[in-house]
This record gives sequence, structure tokens and C-alpha cells, in this order.
Amino acid sequence: RAIDEDRKTKYIAAVKIQRWFRACRVRAYLRHLSKMAVLIQKWWRGYLRRKNFRDIVERAYFIKKLKFYNEMAVRIQKMWRGYYVRKYIHNFYALKKYLEAVSVNNELVRSELQEYAEMKENEEKMKDLEKKEKEKKYQARKMHYLLSTEQIPGIYNSPLRKSPDPMELLLRKSKPLTHRKQKMESSFADELYDWPTCKKPPAFVTALPLLPADRQKPQGPFRDPAEVLRQRYKPLEPTLRVRESMNSPPAKAREATGREEWRSPIHDKEFLPFSSYHKNAEKYEPSLCKSGKYGREAYGTKHFREVCPKKWIANK
Repeated sequence: RAIDEDRKTKYIAAVKIQRWFRACRVRAYLRHLSKMAVLIQKWWRGYLRRKNFRDIVERAYFIKKLKFYNEMAVRIQKMWRGYYVRKYIHNFYALKKYLEAVSVNNELVRSELQEYAEMKENEEKMKDLEKKEKEKKYQARKMHYLLSTEQIPGIYNSPLRKSPDPMELLLRKSKPLTHRKQKMESSFADELYDWPTCKKPPAFVTALPLLPADRQKPQGPFRDPAEVLRQRYKPLEPTLRVRESMNSPPAKAREATGREEWRSPIHDKEFLPFSSYHKNAEKYEPSLCKSGKYGREAYGTKHFREVCPKKWIANK
């Protein structure tokens, strides 16, 4: 019994040792596998990153070279365009010649403008002189009464002077002013006679003019002057169309009625067909406005006064 218990104890101890050893060996193997997996992943990721970096470097180098080539091409184009523009488009010597021609043209225009300004100034001076001469002549005609006579010398012809004053000579040449006729006030009949010529706006008669008190009635079978005047100068009696406004209700109603009549007219004549069976083979007669064989017919001699009762009734 003791030996059996000792065997069981040793067996259990051996099982524990084996279990621990196997666990240690498996854990060590798993640690080894994990380290190997990490190492493989490290090397693979490093390879991928280095390969990606080399691609990035190559791409950047290609872009850099492309930019350099583009810059060089732009520089070449810039130099060539500058040379072409300077030589053929904005040529310095051609521009210089153009500016010289413009300066010469400017000088010519300035000289012409100066001459035109001088001419206008001379014209203004001549106008002023003419105006002053007219004023002098008008003053001379106005002061013609100061002209000296054989008996009395004028104020401009002093006996103490060797020669007469220029104003005296101008007074001798000029004529005196004539008196203006005073305008008489127009009578009532003259105002009425101004109506047809549209010299004055029409003023409608509201009251009849009074006859002079000292005027007697002429002999003979004549009517009373007041009656004649009343017949001659009738007051204005406008029609209803003139009196009322265009926007009044009666005017609008009449306008609407006219539109209705125009839109829907009533035809009293019966419609006749286009066939010629009812014409009894009548010969065609041209219209009045067209020329016939012997010229145009007299207007209003035949068709205006001709009466044909047979044509009033159709064959139907």
C-alpha cells in the first residue's frame, strides 16, 4: 500500500514536470514563430517602403525635369517673341518715323488753327467796327438837328477850329430819322376780320357792340341795325358732340354701339351664286376706271342715272 501510494505520487510529479516542460517548449516555439513573423513583416514592409520611395523619387525627378524643360521652352519663346515683336510689330525705327510724322502733322494743324483763330478774331473785330459804325450813323441820324447851317454853326463846327469835326461831316451825310406812326387800336370789326387769317386767337362775342349815339338810321327799306348786328354776330352754339367730353358715359356708349354695328353688320342683299345663268348671256362691260376701245366713258352719265327695273328682281 505504501509502495502504491509512493508510485502514484511519483507519477503525479512526473506528469506535472512533463506538463510544465511541454508548456515551456510550446511557449518558446510560439515566441520563436512570433519573432520570425515580425522579422519577416519588418523586412517586407521595409522593402515595400523603399520601393515606394524610389517610385516617389523617380516621379519627383521626372516632374522636376519636366518643369525645367518647360521653363527653358518658355524662356526660348519669350526671347523669340520679343525679337519678333521688336523687329516686325513694334519696330522702334518705324515708330520713330510715325512719331515724327505725327509731330509734323501737329505743327501743321496748330498753324491752321492759329490762322483760323486769327481770322475769327479779325471777323469779330470787323463786326464790332461795323456795329460801332452803325451806332455812330444812328446817333448821327438821331442828332441831325445839331447840324450847322449857314447862319448858325453847330456844336461840332466851331469857328475856332481849322476844320470841322468828323461828327459834323457824318451829320451832313446822314438823313434825319422819320417819326414812327402810332398804332391805332383796332375796332371790333377788325378783330372779327382777323379770324380767317389766324392772326389772333378767336374771341367769341358775348355782347353786341353799341352803335354811336349820333348815328341816324339811313333812309330806305332797311332793317334795324341792332337786328342786323344780332344776325351777323351770332353767339357760338356748339353741338352735343363738342359740348360733352370724350370720356363721358353717353360718348362711350355710342362708341360701343358703333363697334357692335361694325363687327356684326346686317346684310340686306341676298347672296347670289357665282354662276352666270341668271345674266341672260349679257356682254361684259368694263368698269368706269378702265379704258375701253374708244377711251374712257364719261363719269356719271350712264351708271348714275340709268334705271333698269328688270335687274331689280332675280330669276329665282
